[in-house]
Amino acid sequence: MIIGLLKEPSFETRTSLLPEHIAILKKMNVDLIIESGAGVTSFATDQVYQDAGASIANRHDVLQKADVILSINPISESDNAVTKGKVIIGFFQAFINAKTIAQWASNNNTVFSMDMLPRTTRAQSMDVLSSQANIAGYKAVLLAANLYPKYFPMFMTAAGSIAPAKMLILGAGVAGLQAIATGKRLGAVIEVFDTRPAVKEEVMSLGAKFVEVEGAADASKAGGYAVEQTEEFLQKQKEKIAESVAKADIIITTAQIPGKKAPILITKEMIAAMKNGSVIIDLAAATGGNTDYTKNNETNIVNGVSIVGNSNLPATMPSDASKLYGKNILNFLQLIVTKEGLLNLNFEDDLVKGTCVAHSGQITNERVKQLI
Repeated sequence: MIIGLLKEPSFETRTSLLPEHIAILKKMNVDLIIESGAGVTSFATDQVYQDAGASIANRHDVLQKADVILSINPISESDNAVTKGKVIIGFFQAFINAKTIAQWASNNNTVFSMDMLPRTTRAQSMDVLSSQANIAGYKAVLLAANLYPKYFPMFMTAAGSIAPAKMLILGAGVAGLQAIATGKRLGAVIEVFDTRPAVKEEVMSLGAKFVEVEGAADASKAGGYAVEQTEEFLQKQKEKIAESVAKADIIITTAQIPGKKAPILITKEMIAAMKNGSVIIDLAAATGGNTDYTKNNETNIVNGVSIVGNSNLPATMPSDASKLYGKNILNFLQLIVTKEGLLNLNFEDDLVKGTCVAHSGQITNERVKQLI
């Protein structure tokens, strides 16, 4: 079997596999064909891929020869004609790109969208959402520190004392927890909101204060994802958040609901009450953002508050982001490739079934199907 690695669009700096991953695939009796320049933005040259045992080719040859195609982002329509019937694996945000999934289904492709992977214990080693969110949480704090016009830690000097920055984090998932850890290292005082009471212990163990709002909907059966809340809870949450927003110097928002627009947690009125020079980093920008002013890939300054919409912070650390993503892909490939290097799609496996969004000419995920 041949696995093909494509070069990503110009806005993407990551790649699906690094040269260090190839040796493992070679042991699985898999051949690798790499599009020339696929790893350049992740600091992996064609020569290093060749030294690891892969061959280098142009895009058309990769698409034509490979049985399995790896691409973080959806491939273009012009590529579809060459990929008929092939397996495509990537981070396709199936709910946002449902029409693209439909096109692949009509092309008889088998498509695995890694963001659809069930979030179970067995899936942790291939959970791309977690590996990339970890980087996003880390970089969000560093980005905020660059934009914030004051120190993060407390300082006591002969010229006077500097109070520590007050940080508010909305959402204690992987990104939020990493943001807590990074913010604490920089000396900030941190408060955290999350609709899941179960994360309180983790938040407190990292040295942050957990702000509780009673009446949250049970998210224990949502596979690690957030769920929609009642209007009564949202009103209570809004009041609590408003109190913390007014005191905060740095806010990092991470709240998203799969297949739906991100909830507005910080309103225009709340932003109007914030201090000049405050910073909001909105990691939910790709799905609409958690503030009224968020625009993806843009920074807006409103009433002296910088509002940064950035859902692609992992791409600012392409080397480590690709290393982690590639390891996730390797672990997933071991589910669908035999030791003899043959493709084996076992749809009795909940991870294989849950991640697959198109197969045999059909969209296989019901929620994606409903969006068409």
